[in-house]
Amino acid sequence: MFDLPKYGDGVCLARLADLLQALAIDRARLQRISVVVTGSNGKGSTAAFCAGIGRAFGLRTGLFTSPHLLRFNERFQVDGIPIGDGALARLAARIGTAIAAISRRHGQQFGAFEALFALACLYFQETDCDFAVFEAGIGGRYDPVRLAGARHTGVTSVDLEHTELLGNSLELICADKSDACAAGGTIVYGENCRGLAPHLAEYNRNRDVTNLFVRDRIGIRNEIMSAAEQRFDFRFGAHDFRSLGIGLAGRFQFNNAAIAIALFLLWRERTQPGADAAALEAAARSGLAGTRWPGRLEIIRQEPLTLIDVGHTPDGIRQSLASLKAIHGAERWILVAGASHDKKAGEIAALLAPAFDTIVCTRAYHKGAGAETIAAAARRANPSATIRIAATIEDAVQVSTALAQSSDRKIFVAGGLFLAIEYAVAVGGGRAQELRFF
Repeated sequence: MFDLPKYGDGVCLARLADLLQALAIDRARLQRISVVVTGSNGKGSTAAFCAGIGRAFGLRTGLFTSPHLLRFNERFQVDGIPIGDGALARLAARIGTAIAAISRRHGQQFGAFEALFALACLYFQETDCDFAVFEAGIGGRYDPVRLAGARHTGVTSVDLEHTELLGNSLELICADKSDACAAGGTIVYGENCRGLAPHLAEYNRNRDVTNLFVRDRIGIRNEIMSAAEQRFDFRFGAHDFRSLGIGLAGRFQFNNAAIAIALFLLWRERTQPGADAAALEAAARSGLAGTRWPGRLEIIRQEPLTLIDVGHTPDGIRQSLASLKAIHGAERWILVAGASHDKKAGEIAALLAPAFDTIVCTRAYHKGAGAETIAAAARRANPSATIRIAATIEDAVQVSTALAQSSDRKIFVAGGLFLAIEYAVAVGGGRAQELRFF
């Protein structure tokens, strides 16, 4: 799969449809079992919550996500278990053969995301999944997940990201993501999309798509957030679930969990109207509480207390900082900062820096912007901070750990997905430079 470029030639939809046909994917069944999650931030957590609810309801559940964090197999899960190496190799070989033939016929190059989506469809079909959750890669209009044909789609949030592909305004980006939903379907929008409601009403009108918004028709209230627990009340239609516990930390997870519950309830009502309300509530309760998803305000070490967060857009950074302070307090933190060179590295560093008086700037092995670049942005944003530069992730672990231990402080690692995961691997004694991301 890694031998393919990230993106193929032009728009992928026609050749990808040919690939699904060559693989004998039952498109009608795929549509019946599928929901899609897209958005700027929170896609992975929301998809994991939704899959967890499906499993708790007793359904054989497939989950397709990207990127992987530690192993490629993580992208394809059935009932919470990543695909095995043997099955992955077998399906990849079959897809590779089909892609070669279709590429010759079309005169076009496939992209890796297309191949991965096809592999997920084939794997979920072979394993006879009852329910499948697909996380979009980028956008929705031309993303491979559009071919799932899902009538129930979540748009978790919208931020200015991938503007060269999706457009240079929130309206354009949210519209692109909305196109992952099939005509006649329902889109559940996260709370930060509510300001776009008039635009989305007109955009989706002629496709007969119903728009639902968190903190509007989907109610969240009585949120409790602490280091010990995270709970909220959920209301949607006739469903009123009280004091639901969440297995992931952060204020933004209330939004993600509400979207996940609503998607499952909508999907289940379409596929099996009149399902037992008590069983649905029990599944939501168990699924949310049992969901684990790495990198989201995750505690990776207790001594010194060390948290990582994989948020890598400006809005994601703001939300992570607010939740960090609310849950763990605002004082005595050391920030380990970095960002990918293809993201808004300077803006991300500038958002993080004012909240910390001690900052260690470093560079991830994969796509990392230069540590000096991060440090310069941090100095401009917070001239009074003590700033250290660590040439490698291993150096950053050593420097930040020594500083924390000598001054009884806590460590927060933020700014980039690859930075956070590499730091966690290095803390555990692994070789961060050997991680293979995509």
